[in-house]
Amino acid sequence: MSEVLFNSLVRITAPPPRALLVLRGDAAVQNLALGALGLTVPGQRRIVAAGGRMAGWMAPDEVLILLPPEQLAPALADLRALLEGQHHLLADISDSRALFRLEGRRWREVLAKAVPVDLAPGRFEPGELRRSHAGQVAVAFWAEGADAAMLICMRSVAGYLRELLATLARPGSEVGLFD
Repeated sequence: MSEVLFNSLVRITAPPPRALLVLRGDAAVQNLALGALGLTVPGQRRIVAAGGRMAGWMAPDEVLILLPPEQLAPALADLRALLEGQHHLLADISDSRALFRLEGRRWREVLAKAVPVDLAPGRFEPGELRRSHAGQVAVAFWAEGADAAMLICMRSVAGYLRELLATLARPGSEVGLFD
């Protein structure tokens, strides 16, 4: 169950925990590892999902993998065995990241006030992922349908990002960007 952090122009929640892995390696390593998880390698600035798992493009040689928490230990063991002898980096970053979900028809407007990305409908759609900055914080985010988006940041700056998003979502702060 998601914890509601703020609810006004948009509902800001901390979604249920996800296991997070970073995989660094060439295309062959990414294809091998993601294929074993039932995922395809995402294209540039894309995120893919299958069976409750997700993979997001972070750089040409880096993929973020999101899993249900109970799948972390077996996935790590399987991937380490599968990738043995391959040049790669596979790391559990679950404890060092925080996730936020923005829900509601104004999520684009709230987020657009913080990030230098064109979030207009038709320009930023589900399946797309961006790495950027929200205020002074490095973030990655993706659309989850027409009325929701997910953000990820370092856990050490999660309090700042939570307060920034809440400030941008306060009543009276509407600017009507996408009305």
